[in-house]
Amino acid sequence: MPKLLLAAGGTGGHMFPAQALAEILTARGWEVAMMTDIRGRKHSNHIPANPILEVKAATLSPRRPVHAAIGAVQLARGVRQAKRFIKDWKPDVVAGFGGYPAFPAMRAAQALRIPTIIHEQNAVLGRVNRVFATKARFVASGFEALEKCPKRANHIVTGNPLRKQIIEAMPKAYTVPKDQLNLLIIGGSLGARIISETVPQAIALLPSPLKERLNVVQQTRKENLTTAKAVYEKAGVRAVCETFFGNIETHLAKAHFIIGRAGASSVSEIAVMGKPSLLVPLKIAMDDHQTANAASLQRLNAADIVPESEFNPQHVAKMLKERLTDEHWLKTAAATARGQGRPDAANLLAERVITSI
Repeated sequence: MPKLLLAAGGTGGHMFPAQALAEILTARGWEVAMMTDIRGRKHSNHIPANPILEVKAATLSPRRPVHAAIGAVQLARGVRQAKRFIKDWKPDVVAGFGGYPAFPAMRAAQALRIPTIIHEQNAVLGRVNRVFATKARFVASGFEALEKCPKRANHIVTGNPLRKQIIEAMPKAYTVPKDQLNLLIIGGSLGARIISETVPQAIALLPSPLKERLNVVQQTRKENLTTAKAVYEKAGVRAVCETFFGNIETHLAKAHFIIGRAGASSVSEIAVMGKPSLLVPLKIAMDDHQTANAASLQRLNAADIVPESEFNPQHVAKMLKERLTDEHWLKTAAATARGQGRPDAANLLAERVITSI
């Protein structure tokens, strides 16, 4: 029975693709284990891996030399921990999904000459993945373009593996809104303050005939929840605001238009669902990778990008009025987005993993 060791950082963006790969390979008879950090354990409940180990990891920042030194010591401990596990468990391949918690397992595996593969969710190769890219059997990417990928790396395109419930909820076609218009606002795994605050104010500025058509579902930060609900109520807009939606795939499938961040998973889910969107890249994202992610849809006129510096109620209201009343654009943008979707990404990645050993 072949064995796979997953190594992934502690955010959903790294963990969900790892989960998708694990689901397919365990169904094919593989044993799967995982190394992550304490943050990653929060996203590991549905990952079919046993054991799931917490590994010592830390971010290395040259701007904070003291913290970098401490982080280097923690990573060294993590590498020793990973080596002990790998020697005992004997994986056939180690798959790294990025983030510093993936560093120890990848470093240990390459030192022990265990085959490694890399999956990069974003359109810019992450810093940890860059370290191991040239020695990996391949670097699979979520988007066609992959900036900062070493020339000697074996780059392939698979798309981003998405959770089974997302794939199963994909609508067969986009229905152009006539009377009711479903607007979904998402802000990433922790929500986004600028989106939570700005979007309700922008929607309140829309013409009454348009507001009357809207059904808003918004992921809202806890501290903005009461205010958002009050703004929508005063504006006469039907809205459901929650801090978290356990059935986000249902809302994605029903949406006619989506506003959100441009994380790799979000952009990939919007694409497979075939939805027009307005994307707000996280300003402080490493290497501005969210703008690169969003560009995959924006350059094809399937989405608009609004940087945080321009994301104010007046500008957003103007854009929403233009886009939500243009049936032709909604229809063509939806079709174009769907054309960029890769619902078979997890299977493609699984096949490449199987042939890598």
